[in-house]
This record gives sequence, C-alpha cells and structure tokens, in this order.
Amino acid sequence: MESPVSGSRDTSVVVITLDTGEVYIIASLSSRSDTQVIYVDPTTGTLRYGGKLGIDVFNSESEALNYVTDGSSWLCRGKTYARAILGYAALGSFALLLVATKLTASIPDLPGGGCIYTVAESQWIKISLQYPQSQGKGEVRNIQELTDLDIDGKHYFCETRDITRPFPSRFPLIEPDDEFVWNGWFSMPFKDIGLPHHCVILLQGFAECRSFGSLGQQEGFVALTARRSRLHPGTRYLARGLNSCYSTGNEVECEQLVWVPRRSGQTVPFNTYIWRRGTIPMWWGAELKLTSAEAEIYVSNRDPYKGSLQYYQRLSNRYDTRNLIGAKKKNSTVPIVCVNLLRSGEGKSESILVQHFVESLNYIRSTRKLQNSRIYLINYDWHANIKYKGEQQTIEGLWRHLKEPTVTVGISDGDYLPSRQRFKDCRGEIISTDDVEGAFCLRSHQNGVIRFNCADSLDRTNAASFFGSLQVFMEQCRRLGISLDSDLAYGYQSSVNDNYGAYTAPLPPGWEKRSDAVTGKIYYIDHNTRSTTWVHPCPDKPWKRFDMTFEEFKRSTILSPVNQLADLFLLAGDIHATLYTGSKAMHSQILSIFNEEAGKFKQFSAAQNVKITLQRRYKNHVVDSSRQKQLEMFLGMRLFKHIPSVALHPLQVQSRPFACFLKPVASMFPSSHGGASLLSFKRKDLIWVCPQAADIVELFIYLGEPCHVCQLLLTVSHGADDSTFPSTVDVRTGPNLDRLKLVLEGATIPQCSHGTNLLIPLPGPISGQDMAVTGAGARLNCQDTSSISLLYDFEELEGQLDFLTRVVAVTFYPATSGRSSMTLGEMEVLGVSLHWRGIFTNEGHGARLYDIAKKSQKETNPFSSVGSDINPFAEASYDNASQLNSSANSPLVDLLTGEITRVDAIQQPVRENINYSGGVDLLDFLDGADIQPSHSHGDFTSPSSQDGKSYLDNGAKQYISCFRSLIGQNSERRLDFAEAMKLEVERLRLNLSAAERDRALLSIGTDPATINPNALIDQSYMGRLCKVANSLALLGQAALEDKTTAAIGLENTDSSKSIDFWNISKIGESFCGSSTCEVHAEIVGATPAPSTSSLFLCCQCQRKACKVCCAGGGALLLSSYDSSGCQSQLDVTTNQSVTMDRVICKTCCHDIVLHALMLDHIRVLISSRRSSRADNAAQKALDQVIGFSKNDRSLPWDPQQAIMVRKHLLNGEESLAEFPFASFLHSVETAPDSAPYLSLLAPLNSEPRHSYWKAPSSASCVEFCIVLGSLSDVSGVLLVISPCGYSTADAPSWHLVLLVQVQIWASNKINKEERSCVGKWDIKSLISSDSSFHGPENLGRDSKVPRHVKFAFRNPIRCRIIWIMLRLQRPGSASVNLEKDFNLLSLDENPFSQEVKRRASIGGQIETEPCLHAKRILVVGTSVKKEMDIESTQGSDTIKVKAWLERLPQLYRFKIPVEAERLCNNDLVLEQYLPPVSPLLAGFRLDAPSAIKPRVTHSPSLGVDIWDTSITFLEDRYISPAVLHIQVSILQESDNMVTVAEYRLPEAKPGTQMYFDFPQKMQTRRISFKLLGDIAAFADGPAESDNIGFGSSPVATGLSLSNRIKLYYYADPYELGKWASLSAV
Repeated sequence: MESPVSGSRDTSVVVITLDTGEVYIIASLSSRSDTQVIYVDPTTGTLRYGGKLGIDVFNSESEALNYVTDGSSWLCRGKTYARAILGYAALGSFALLLVATKLTASIPDLPGGGCIYTVAESQWIKISLQYPQSQGKGEVRNIQELTDLDIDGKHYFCETRDITRPFPSRFPLIEPDDEFVWNGWFSMPFKDIGLPHHCVILLQGFAECRSFGSLGQQEGFVALTARRSRLHPGTRYLARGLNSCYSTGNEVECEQLVWVPRRSGQTVPFNTYIWRRGTIPMWWGAELKLTSAEAEIYVSNRDPYKGSLQYYQRLSNRYDTRNLIGAKKKNSTVPIVCVNLLRSGEGKSESILVQHFVESLNYIRSTRKLQNSRIYLINYDWHANIKYKGEQQTIEGLWRHLKEPTVTVGISDGDYLPSRQRFKDCRGEIISTDDVEGAFCLRSHQNGVIRFNCADSLDRTNAASFFGSLQVFMEQCRRLGISLDSDLAYGYQSSVNDNYGAYTAPLPPGWEKRSDAVTGKIYYIDHNTRSTTWVHPCPDKPWKRFDMTFEEFKRSTILSPVNQLADLFLLAGDIHATLYTGSKAMHSQILSIFNEEAGKFKQFSAAQNVKITLQRRYKNHVVDSSRQKQLEMFLGMRLFKHIPSVALHPLQVQSRPFACFLKPVASMFPSSHGGASLLSFKRKDLIWVCPQAADIVELFIYLGEPCHVCQLLLTVSHGADDSTFPSTVDVRTGPNLDRLKLVLEGATIPQCSHGTNLLIPLPGPISGQDMAVTGAGARLNCQDTSSISLLYDFEELEGQLDFLTRVVAVTFYPATSGRSSMTLGEMEVLGVSLHWRGIFTNEGHGARLYDIAKKSQKETNPFSSVGSDINPFAEASYDNASQLNSSANSPLVDLLTGEITRVDAIQQPVRENINYSGGVDLLDFLDGADIQPSHSHGDFTSPSSQDGKSYLDNGAKQYISCFRSLIGQNSERRLDFAEAMKLEVERLRLNLSAAERDRALLSIGTDPATINPNALIDQSYMGRLCKVANSLALLGQAALEDKTTAAIGLENTDSSKSIDFWNISKIGESFCGSSTCEVHAEIVGATPAPSTSSLFLCCQCQRKACKVCCAGGGALLLSSYDSSGCQSQLDVTTNQSVTMDRVICKTCCHDIVLHALMLDHIRVLISSRRSSRADNAAQKALDQVIGFSKNDRSLPWDPQQAIMVRKHLLNGEESLAEFPFASFLHSVETAPDSAPYLSLLAPLNSEPRHSYWKAPSSASCVEFCIVLGSLSDVSGVLLVISPCGYSTADAPSWHLVLLVQVQIWASNKINKEERSCVGKWDIKSLISSDSSFHGPENLGRDSKVPRHVKFAFRNPIRCRIIWIMLRLQRPGSASVNLEKDFNLLSLDENPFSQEVKRRASIGGQIETEPCLHAKRILVVGTSVKKEMDIESTQGSDTIKVKAWLERLPQLYRFKIPVEAERLCNNDLVLEQYLPPVSPLLAGFRLDAPSAIKPRVTHSPSLGVDIWDTSITFLEDRYISPAVLHIQVSILQESDNMVTVAEYRLPEAKPGTQMYFDFPQKMQTRRISFKLLGDIAAFADGPAESDNIGFGSSPVATGLSLSNRIKLYYYADPYELGKWASLSAV
C-alpha cells in the first residue's frame, strides 16, 4: 500500500513466531517512516507496545527483525509476510490474528490520491496461549468456525482515505461510518495500545474499476463500489426484512464514480451517483420447506412496520444535501424512491409483500414524522415483464419509470484541486481533510436516493440497478466531456465551460465550428444558409437516452464502455449473492444484452440457474447457521452467547518484560543468576531448585507497571518427584515495600504434572472486621455450613482495589518441612493497569479517565444528606492511607485497612449520578433514552469533605428503618422471599456493603442469615428462578447491543417512558395509590386515595394500571414464559421483534418473572457498586500520581512545549526514571499541601506548572529509593528546581548511591549496606553565583527549559536502583557528613507572593519554616535494550541438577477401591463408601471442572458501549473473583461426619489432574466431598447449555463431582509387584 503523501514504500507486516512460542508483529506502514514492533503476550494474548525507541520503535524493518531474532534466523519457528493487518482478538486459550497476505489494487488511483485494495488472500494466524482459563467445547468450536469465515475477494479497504461514506468524504480516516465498518471489534486491541492506523478499516462488498473510451482511446475511469451494511448481517433465510436495529437484510450502498485522469498538478473532474439495494424494510421472513420448491413467505402479525420509520430516517439523514453549498435550492424535501421488483400477480407468494409494502408506506406517511422526506414507491414486476414483454421492452419500461426520479435525485459533480491556492475558483462546497493534500470542490450534490429491492435483493435487484445506473453513466460521461455517441469521431475538449462539462454535441450536415482570431471565442458557420452564430445549433440534451428505445440506445452508443460497466455489475452481483446465499448470482445473462456474444450466455444460463438453485438450497439447510455465527462473532455481536467466558479486555501480565526480583532467589546451585529466569517466558520449562531443607521461599517481585493485581499464575515444575513443588502460598501486595498487605493466606497448591498452569485468583485486601462479621472466614471445619448462594453472593466481602500496586511478595511453603528441596517454575502476576500513556498524552481511554477524574474534583457533594436521591453507585468505604502526599483539603484514608484518619473524606468518583426517587431507569436502552453511536461513561461525583462517616451511619439507620417497616410490630416475624429481596434492593440503593448490613442487623439483635434470600425458597424454585434470571440477562444484553447498533445514523431513538426496566418500588411506596387504577396489584389495606399519577394500558388485559402495578420493561422480554414459568427457546438474535414501548401489569405477569426482575435488579446494583469501586480506585491512583490541587490554577505545560523542554533537558539521552515504568521503592514523606511524591517521576506535562513536591517542615532528611524502568547505564541525575527557587543562605550537597546489580542482595529484605557510593557534589558556589536559582521562576510559555541542576557521573554505571538522600541542615545542628548524606537545602516560598526577606541565623526570627522541595527528578542515561540472556546451569551443576531431578520418589500413589458412591445436592456432594479393609487414606485426585465463568450475568446497568465494560477495563469477575472450595468430611466411630480438611481450588484447564494430600492419613468407611464457594458464578459452555432445559439443575453440569474424584494411598511399587501399574492413580 502506498501513501498518498509520501509514496516512499508499501505497507509491510511480518509476523514472527520464535521457538519459545512468542509472537511479534512487525509493522511498517506506508504513512510512517519507522517500524513498530508489537508483542503478543503468550499468556493472555494482550498486545504490548510502549513506544520506546530501540524496543518498540525502529528505523527499519530489518533493524526490528534483527532485534526480535537476536540476529539469528534459527530462533524463528515461523515467519509470515503480509500486506495489511485486518484484525486481532485474544479469545481465552487462543488468539487469532487476521492478516492480508495478498492484495489487489482494485481502484489504484482515486481522484486526490489513495488506493482501494481488495483482500485477495488472507490468513488466520492461530496463537496458542498459556492462560489456563476454563473454556467449554462449544466455545472452542465456535472459535474454530470463526477462522472459516470467507474473507478473500469480498472485503476491501483504503489505508489513507475514508471510503465508508460517499466520495469524497468530509471526514478523516479515523472517523469512519460505523454502519460499514466490519472489523470494528477486531481492531480494538490496536486502538487500546495507541496504534489505531495499524489495523485497516475493513469493508465488506465489492470495489473495482475499469478504464473506458471511444475509438480505442482511454478517456475516463468508472469505479463501482458496494458497501454492505453491518447492521443486519446474516444469510438468506436468517436475515430478511427489518431487524431490531432498524436495518434490512442484504442492505448495500452502491456508488458509481466516474473521473477523467489528469497529469500531476492538474484539476481532476469527477462525478458520483449513489443508490441502495436491500430487502423490503418491514418485519417478514421466509420458511424453507423441503417439500416445496419455493419458501413460504410470512409477515409478522405483530407490529410488522415497527422500525420502518427509523429505517427511512437513516436514509434521509445520510442523503440529505439540501443545506450544502452547491445544492439545488428548489429541493424542499429529500426524495427516497423505492423500486419494488417483486412478483405482484395473483397467487404469487411474493404478492403478500407487495401489499404490505404499500401499507407500510401509508403507515409511515400517517405518522407525519418524515416531514423532510418524501417516499415514492414504484412497483415493477420484473419477472412478469420479462415473461410477457421480453427483455428489451422490460428495460425500456424500467427506464420510463426511472427517468423522473433519477433526474430529481441527480448526481454529484466536482473537481479535485491539487493546490489549495485554487480554492477561490471553486463555486461550490470545498471539502478538505488532512488525508488529502489538496481539496475537492463539489459544484452540485445528489439529493435523495433510489432504492431497489426484490425478495432477496439479489438477481433482479442487480439487473435493474445496472440498467438504471447505465443511464446515469451516460449522463456522467456527458458532463465530463466524454462522448459515447457512436456516430462521433471527435467531440472532446479539455476545458469545462458549463455545469454539464465540456462535451460538444455533433454539428448538423453543412455546419462548421471556428474560433475568433481576436477573442478566441467559438462560433459556428452554417454553410447551407451562409450565416454565423455564437450558439451551438443543436446543443446536447441532458439525460437524452432515457427517451430512447432499446434499439436506439444500442445504435447510438459506443458499447465498449457499456460492456465494461456490465462486467463490473456481473462481478458485484456474484459477490453479493455469495455473501448472502453462498452461491453466485442467477439470471445474470440479461446484463450481457449489449454484448455481441450475448446469445452464448442464454444457451447455458438455464442449466446454470438450476445448478445455482441446488447450491443455494444445500447452503441454506446445512451451513447457514454456521455462517451466521461467524458473521456475528467477527462483528463482535452476541459474544456473550458464542464465547461467554472470553474477556473483552484480557488481563495484562505485569511481571514481564521489565519486572524484576528485588532480592535474588536462593538456589541450590550458585550459577543460577538470581532467579531472573523465573519471570521469563523464554524459560517456560525451567525447574528452579531451592536450597536444601528451606522452610519457606519468599520472593519480592517488582512489577513492570503499577496495576491492580488480579491473579497469580504458577507453572508447576518438578522432576520425577512431584512433591517437591510447594503445597501452599501466601501473597502480599502493595504500592511499595512499606505498604504490603496480605491478600491471600494458605492457598492450596495441588500436586500436578510438570508444566501444568495453575491460576490463583487474588482478592483485594479485606478488612479483618468485615471478615469477622460476614463471609466465609470462619467456615473451615464448621459442621453446619450455610446454604449455597445460587441467586447471588449474599455475604460478599469487598477487597480494596489499588491501581498503584507495584510490589508482590509471594511466600511458598513446602509440603513437608525439611524433607527435600523445593522446586519452582515460571510465575506470572496478572492485573489491570490504567492507561497511563494516554493519561499523560491526553489520548484514547487515558484522556477520558483523566478528564472524568479532574471534573470530579469540581463537582459538589451529592451525599450531604442521605435521601431518596442518593446515588447507589458511590463508594461507601472512604478508606485512606496515611499518605504524606495528600493536600490539606484531602483526607488520609488507608488504602488497605479502610481506616479514616481525618475528618475530611476523600473525593470519591462514581460512574454516573442516578436518581432513584422517580424510578429512573438504569437500563435506558429499554426506556427510549437517546443513545449515540459512541458512548461516554458517567462522571465521577465527589462526596462531601465532612460527613463520609456520618453518611455510612445514616445509611445504616435508614436500612434498619426499612427492615423494621417490613417486620412491623412483631419483632419475631420472619421476612418472606419477596420482602427480603426488596430489603436487599434498599441496602444497595443506600450503598451499604454486606459487612455494613450485617453490623447494622447485629446491632438490633437480628441474625443476617434470617433475611438471606438464598435460604428463603426451596431448591427447585430457586433453580427455575435462576434460569429465568439468566435468560433475562442475555435478553437484556442483546437488547442493549441492538439499541446501540440501531442508533448508528440516527439522531435519536424512541422517546422515553416512565416505566423502567425493573420498576422496583421503594419500601413504603410499593402500594397502589390511585383510585383510577383498575389492576390494584399492590394494595396495603386502605382504600386507594384519588391520585393524579400517570396511568398505563396493559398490553394483555387492556386495563389501566398505575406505575406501582406495572411490571418492569424487562417483563416484555420474558413474555413468552407460560403459566408454569417455562420458556421453550431463548432467542437473542436481532430478528426478535419485541415492542418495548408497551406495558404489562403485574397481574398478567407470572410471579417467577417478577422475582426474576427483582433478582436481576440486585445483580445489576451489585455490579454497579463493583464498577464504582474500580472507578474510585482509578481516580485515587490519579490523585496520588498527578494530584488535583484546588488552589493551583496555573496552566499545565503545552504538549508541544513539554516535548521541546524534555528534549532540551535530556540532550539526546533517555529518561530512565519516568512513571509509570519507574517508581519509588519506599514511601516518601510529603507535606499536606504538596503535590504527590510520585509526581517527581511523572512527565512534565502531567500537572500544573506551579505544582511541586515538598517535604513536611519537620522533616530534616528525606530519602528517595527509585527503581528504574529497566536495567540501564546511568550517566547522571537532573533535579528540576521548584518554581519558588532556592535560598542562598545555605548550600546543598549531593551524595548518590546506586545498586550496581539487583542480584547482589543476599538477605531477607532489601539491604542498603550492599549499595555502592557513586559520588558527591557541593553546589553551594553554583547557587550563590547564579541568581537564576533565586526566587520565583518566570514560567512564561516562551521559556524553553525550566531551571535545573545536573549531576553527571564520571562513567556510566549499570544499575536498576538508585538512592538520593536530601538532608536539611538546621541552625544549630551538627555539620553535614558528606560521606554518608546527599543533601539539598531549600526554603519554601510562595511563587505568587512578593519577595520575602528570610533570616537563617541562629536565634533569628524565621518567617517561613525551611523545607525540602523539588519539581522533578530525572535519571538520564541509556537503557539496556536487551538484558543478558538467562543462562542455564552449566558444567557440573547441570549434571547435579539433572541427577537430582531424576531421583524417583520412594512412594507412589495407588487407587483405593470404592464399594459405592452417591451424588446429592445437585451433584455438588459426593459420598464414597469404602470396604472394611482398605489402606489408610492419603489423599484424593480431583479432575478440574469444565464449567466456565460467564462474563455476562445480569442485564446491562448503563447504556455504555457494548465493547467497553468500564473506564478501567476491570470486569466484575476480577473485582470480586469467584473461588471454589472442596470440603472433606469422614465418618467417625460415633457415626458423626467430621470435617477434616478444606482446600481452596485453583483454576486449571478442564480435566487437569490435581492431587491433594490429607493433613494426615485416615481410616474410615465413608468419606464425603462437598463443593463450596461461588457456585452461582459458574455456568456451562454454549454446547452444554443448549441441551439443558429450564427444569434441569440450576448448577452448572461442569461442576458435577461425578467421576471426578479418586482416593489414593502411598505405597512402594516394589512391594505391590506387577499389579502396581494397574492401580496407579
């Protein structure tokens, strides 16, 4: 692909697969001069790109290849060369990369530059991932089917121009029309990493051009492009008529572009014509029957014209050009002409569609909502005319019908102006974008559109649109001065004289054309009469061929261009037919009617049509459903159905590539290089042997970027003895070493085969007080466990979220202390990082997060009083740490403990301020609220600075009040299920956590377990209810997708209504209060009082109902449930026609549906609370890095100025200590009114220019311990001086200490004594001699570089950690020891105040307390591009390691026979009965379950983008991870079952064999295994769930313990003899 600007090279893509399995994408775009390297993470599949020169960016492709392969081709397992990237997606166990390996320049040179390429050959590159996420067989099959999607020859793109709109587009390339972008979802990963241009914008359809002329000379080009709409994708019998997105099946926008090529620098004239084709815009379909030749057509009997109005509104919006410059002023409306080609004869199956087509247009006219458009219908029975009149008369009749509408709609004429200096000559609209060097001048515009349709928008449509476009093509050529008249030999001139171009009509016999010798003006001589005239005797008539007969047209026209155009339509027809039916077009011989060899086509056309008919019938029956699934997955639609467990934004592996151990990992062998290979994927097969008899192994991992840690991934590594791998693990996390908090304790690691990947979910740190009140903290060894929470997690414990986590401490414990050395394998830390790069550069998701967080600081408090308008999604726990960097107005809240140490509450962000008092709908997609094609999230809101605690108290009091209002006077009364559910809704509306709820109930002597809805209904009803609620969740998600898609091209959607999706009334308001209500579904004793509240008409019983008596809008989605609460089949396709603007009363709604609405509402509120907690944590992280000082109104650095300042400061070197890649290893003391200490490492343009860090006035010494972004050769340190400047009273001194290698640490903690001194500097003379360091700095925008001091090293030093110590020498203190300290003295001065005289003498009055302060710390040098390769043990150590690993264990596992076993409690409990004489039980083997964790568990809570979960990309599954436990109980002699062990199960691939040893060997006759934990969070995959009815078990069958557990004992195989192998486990 060539750039229209530079044209220096073609785009090149190289996909490299190394022998380690790692994949790199090397892209060299034609629009750029450099090359980018994109790394595909081999674990989760996320794309990594940091924009670092020498790591991610290179000068050439060869340089990038050399870096990736280390200059050795032997390291490459595979290499794929491509021309373009078409898409990428990480899909759990696999990642798919779609590239175009061969392209065809179908339209090589558009007017103004740019080339349209058709994908001739493509390749799906399947990348295996190491992520042990459980995926169902159906998901894997669906992913495999996706790779069968037909791409080649049917998709095209332009790398430099927007071609999703009519030519020429007024929009830049990066703003395409979403209706025609087919790889929008597949291109998201590249947009997320800041490379939106690296994945092309792919269109489906046809694009081709032909050159044409007369007398063998090339005169012009004609291009035909057909853009298929993605709003109703699908195959012939699965996508017909309208869908819920207001679009029709097989909808195509066609464009015919004609232009005259010119030399470089010359004006290029062109014109375009647009038309549409598609099926009839109303709800209809066709049922294919094997016994009949034709499909049976039917029209929906319920609202068949719903959405037709919106369809025509979309057309009107797109083709309305009345207000553009150059448009015809006489057009007062936008004409939309529908040419209907269906059979209308009596008895024809299509006649029913013709009748309804007329009625639908009458209905639309009756609404009077299309005031600016007029719809015309032309019924023209194509087949009947062909049959009775023949082809020629059929064509003539079509032309007569099309003449007036075609002339009325017109075409667009214009010129491409290569120089913008010619703008003044343009008499029309000027279109100019950054994608084109020049500009376009449009003199006239097409207004309106002609739309062709038949039953399938295939054969007849293609033929009729060709003959209509042929007439337009004639007019296009005439206006461009190209004559296609066959009786002309010459008739061309180069200049354009009028609106119709320069074509000169032929002169009559006896006439001659001459030019005046003086003026050059043309005149004409009539030799017959010997007279002259300035006017052409017979000027050419526009659109003249519309009035010709077929034979006249053929005789008077040069047919070569006509045949060229017919060839384009033949190819386009085959493409559209193949995409829609799987076969080529039929009845296409009529397009060759102008060809001399047309007779040959007729000879075999009949046989060809029969063959195509059979092909279509086979495709429709066999592969249509699979093709439909492929299209939906490619478009990112219904992913919750096809691949429900796949995350939209996979987790990131933050333990590589720039992570490191903060202390070396001890090893039995000295040549092991400190354990760095444990974090390297290149050593996936590594077996690390720890020292002999180590009781624990503690690892401190410093992450490559700050993130919220979600999971720990361990690779099981051992030799012949699998017991050497650790048995338990503890995990602590924190932003630095000083603030590590325990997040996981004593998690079980089962014994598995070598190379097994185990995933351990990590919750956030949980308060000990919360664990003491609620949750499963005391469940271990309890005999009476609570019931399984199938509805939702009633006892959810909320862990603290922190996006600044940088240090992860992992502690491993052996199975038996001191018995043998432990072995370790690769370990990975997975988490979610904020888009720091976008935050600092103000781009993409990061810019949105920054804007929302900054806006939240200015908003008032919505929580000053707890009332009915409380926001349910605001953060409840205003936890703050003892942060020394917070401002005076900011709170100090412990991020881990949740303790509030100040009265001021931290400003908390929430996603959206939602008012509940009026029943405002959270799920506005069913209420008609406006949805735009692109969505933005809600804003953060800030709670008050004083009553954070009182708010919680008030919320608890209101909750207790609601509880007492339900139980009434009888304190011993138990709540029923519906009351308990309503109470939970109130709890979530009041923003109380489960722990806060339990504390409130315990304060009044109520056991929280008595109001647990999971325990208030029987298991059978609970199972049915869960099924209905899960169906509602999928239907709600589908409705959101459809409404979001339907908003494309429309200014607004349906009007809002008063009934929301759930319509759950508040406690105390849930009774009918209207005397005019005829339903009275909710009445509390008293007679309803007269009310003026709105009344609604029930769509079923036709009675009037008040709002309280109406069911939520979601009940309409479940209207197919019968009286028993069952539904035959779940339909989440876009073909469902659910009228959501209707209302159903509660008496007409089944109880299980009402309960499902309530349950879904609770799940939505819980999810929204989780999302709000994540958003709050993100805002808190930004505040701790950037700081939002309310008192600082100075402007930030201009982005371009910041780049220049950075360039001057670095002077060609790299910044090695820049956040987020670098950070502090310890907390830094910070004054209350200071900028955060992390701002010292942030980019210059990340905060206001007057902001700076300063230490507390009481601190005389501050130490900075900086971990660099990577191993680097450091050449010096720069200190950017604060805006207030320094004082000359005292001189600072510098002393720098560096750690030469991270590996030199040798103790249990980071040892400062191991550091080495680099140098010291005394800058007293520098400050005293240079007045520029004194007083406030002039921060004008013209200043090139801020004041700074540079401390250069004599020689660069390779290191990863650097310490800087600042000490303030106070009056009367001892002298500073420069051998130990690194000092900088400065005084705090207000940059906005006048100069203040300071006294520093002993005993003198000090007007301002001295303090340490700075603006930025820059560490400069060169990063080591590729660290030293991880070497394996060599020599004698290799032999020792191999010999040690090959030692066989003394004892092996053998199966214990079982007499009988019994499953109960939905197969979650397995009881095994053992024979009287059996060996001592040593443990059991568990095969990992096959159930998945679905991403969608409830209806959408907010009208957000369907592909964007939140501004942090942190899903519910990671905020509150679902964990399973297995509890083991045995029968004692007293006939009592006693719990002996409980194990926390890690996640693994389905079927993975995991061995768990009992704490001690046991003897029993009966043993019981019970699966506990978050059972409701798991579900079956698509293949399994499709075969499950609504009456089956509510628990996923993949969790069943059937045939999953086997008991074993340990024995010496030599003692068992030859039968040992038969009983091995």
